[in-house]
Amino acid sequence: MLRPRAADASSDAGLLRRTAVRLGAQVAVTVGVIVLALSGVAVLVVVDCQYFNADTLLHTAISREIDVVDPPAGVWLIVRTSTGTSITPDLPPGLPDNPALDSVTTSGEAESAEVDVNGRAYRVLTERRGAATVQAVLDLTSDRIQRDLLLKALLITGGAGLVVAALTGALLGRRAVRPLSAALALQRRFISDASHELRTPLTLLSTRAQLLRRQLHQPIDPTVLKSDVDGLVADAHNLSAVLEDLLLAADPRAEAPTEQIDLVALAEEVTASSTPAAARHSVTLRCTNEIPELAVLGSAAGLRRALNALVDNAIRHAAREVSIAVSRQGNKAVLDVHDDGEGIDPQMLPRLFERFASSAEPTGQRRRYGLGLALVSEIANRHGGTVSAHNVAGRGGATLRLTLPAVTPVTGTS
Repeated sequence: MLRPRAADASSDAGLLRRTAVRLGAQVAVTVGVIVLALSGVAVLVVVDCQYFNADTLLHTAISREIDVVDPPAGVWLIVRTSTGTSITPDLPPGLPDNPALDSVTTSGEAESAEVDVNGRAYRVLTERRGAATVQAVLDLTSDRIQRDLLLKALLITGGAGLVVAALTGALLGRRAVRPLSAALALQRRFISDASHELRTPLTLLSTRAQLLRRQLHQPIDPTVLKSDVDGLVADAHNLSAVLEDLLLAADPRAEAPTEQIDLVALAEEVTASSTPAAARHSVTLRCTNEIPELAVLGSAAGLRRALNALVDNAIRHAAREVSIAVSRQGNKAVLDVHDDGEGIDPQMLPRLFERFASSAEPTGQRRRYGLGLALVSEIANRHGGTVSAHNVAGRGGATLRLTLPAVTPVTGTS
């Protein structure tokens, strides 16, 4: 018997998680690259502005009347003339930049540079002013502190942004791939349903075709040949109807079936076709309908699949007898399939119609269930009905009940 396909469900869940994580990582990397690029541009703009402001301040200090004793705050001046060099008091050790003074004195072209002296950064601008060479020095420590604070802020906000982007990407990715997961689950469900429901008609079709091929090598009775060919055509028709009904059931956009079906006639047909299978299990199969006809709206192939599944389940668990009965209760059509077996494990009743439900201890004569009853539940829901199960007190055994909306009785069979 088929077991619950936990591997398929877990593989779908794993695929969903991996895809969501992958999308989250891609979003995080993309956001990270963007944040890094924007942060780099911001830092470059800030540094360029700092250099521009420093050069402007230094140029202003040089351009005004040279006074090495009282320069602007944070600025030191060095003035070299032919008679000597004047320096602002408290000039930091390691300054002035003598190579720059020598170069500008010789060439006359202004030079600006950032120099590190004793672990501190200074902006140095050297210009020729008439017969004098003037060098202005500005301490960039405050600018460095502002730059470091900016970098720290960008790193913190960028890191937080990456985390938020990754989580948001994973969440959006999970939502984005959810339809894919649903499509995969629907595909696996259809394959499982099709393999379950097509097994019997395919076997019958193959058996009839093989028998017919054997007869072609022997003297042929036209009556027997016609009967076998008619049976082959009927089996092929049933197979096509089952496949079409499976496709309709798998399509969420499909409309509810509206064909008018005589449930009494359908029950009699299923009884007749299932009698050989019951006989192989030494079980008597009877149809005890209370009314001559009762119409429902639906799919003949789908309802036939449901009845076949109910009868097959009853035959497998019956001791000696299975009975089928169609009745009308108000505006409902009720079809009961009863077997005289040991009944249903009470622990199984709440989940009897789940896919691949099985007894907690599948030993002895205890019931085990696969896909068939779950498909009956789905067919009943698609037809606006329900399916239920209960043990019969006193009489013994179990009854599976299919309830469908009833309509005006029809004439003829489905």
